[in-house]
Amino acid sequence: MTAPARPDRSFTRALRHIRPADLKAAAQLAAQATHGVIDLTESVHQSVRRRLGLSAGASTERTGGLTGQVYQAVRGVARLVGWGTDAALATLLPLLDDPATHPEASPQREAVLAAFNGVLGDRLQAMGNPLAQAMALRVNGQPLTLSRDALKAQLPNAGPHLLLLIHGLCMNDTQWRRNGHDHGASLAPALGATPVYLRYNTGLHTSVNGRDLALLLERLVAAWPVPLERIMVIGHSMGGLVARSAVATGRGLGQGWPGLVQDLVFLGTPQHGAPLERAGHGADWLLASNPFTAPFARLGKIRSAGITDLRHGHVQDADWQGRDRFASGADHRQPLPLPDGVRCFAVAATLAGQRSRVAERLTGDGLVPLDSALGRHDDPALRLEVPRERQRTVFRTGHLDLLSSPVVAEQLKDWLAGPGARA
Repeated sequence: MTAPARPDRSFTRALRHIRPADLKAAAQLAAQATHGVIDLTESVHQSVRRRLGLSAGASTERTGGLTGQVYQAVRGVARLVGWGTDAALATLLPLLDDPATHPEASPQREAVLAAFNGVLGDRLQAMGNPLAQAMALRVNGQPLTLSRDALKAQLPNAGPHLLLLIHGLCMNDTQWRRNGHDHGASLAPALGATPVYLRYNTGLHTSVNGRDLALLLERLVAAWPVPLERIMVIGHSMGGLVARSAVATGRGLGQGWPGLVQDLVFLGTPQHGAPLERAGHGADWLLASNPFTAPFARLGKIRSAGITDLRHGHVQDADWQGRDRFASGADHRQPLPLPDGVRCFAVAATLAGQRSRVAERLTGDGLVPLDSALGRHDDPALRLEVPRERQRTVFRTGHLDLLSSPVVAEQLKDWLAGPGARA
């Protein structure tokens, strides 16, 4: 008699990073994916029939007659399976997923969730999916409770200077530590500041995250254990756009916290967008231009609002509201200058060497071109005026390497804690 096969060790290790509650989220996504495949198949069916000159009915995506009834029947079965799975999990999960059993999530699981939210975060939130990440201010990987007594307990050494760090697309607050270095932990002693990290759903519109952050910071300032005197913000990649959006929103709402912001640092922030997202929009257009491939263009439209905001660097609601974000590749942004009275700094990276002047302009850090990271633009209305002495370009450095570069770390310390820094 053959002994049962043992589970693969890699599979067993992977299970350690999955919570029972993830099953419900996965089942919901699987059900939606099944319906998407059915819709895509029927749409291709229609495209082929029209191309061959056969009757395809009035709808461009739905078949009629007996064929249409078959597709509807398949959808009905998929719905029944989904409802049955939801009902079963609703009964079992309260028995299996005790939060006390899972006090901390593994870094691997957190990284996967962050990437998942970056790609599908807006859909996850709209579905009410448990994998959608809520915005939170965190320290040492733990969320802060925004009441004065709770913050005193969580931050016993909190001082009057706050250093806020905002991560980029598909990342989370724990990923500021890279190759053993964390800009927040490194700068805190030199600045006499308390570092606090933001975690947010990077798949949402940048302006939505900016508005949520503005509201959150107003609560944080009110609950801070001692009177706050200074706020310094460092945003990596998309985080810089969220910071700009939050300051503009906070000022527009008449909030108090923006008046405490003295320094705003952008690390590889795509102020004017990133070429990869513009290439993605071009791929959508190419697929849509052919009747046989047009149904597959919807696959490109799965990507999140946060990603499409990076096409040109959206930071305000007016940049995207009232428009189909997949319909046009034109830049519809409303100009938003850097905030008055705030010292703004920009760090850009390039994979090229210091002597490759043409190459550095073209390559950038692999994701963000130099001009975009430094706020330069041909249109004066969109140009961000960062003083040259507050710009720094680092060479042979990639986008993520900005988080661990010793050169960047020293530059941040010079800017924020040097003789020119405000007290």
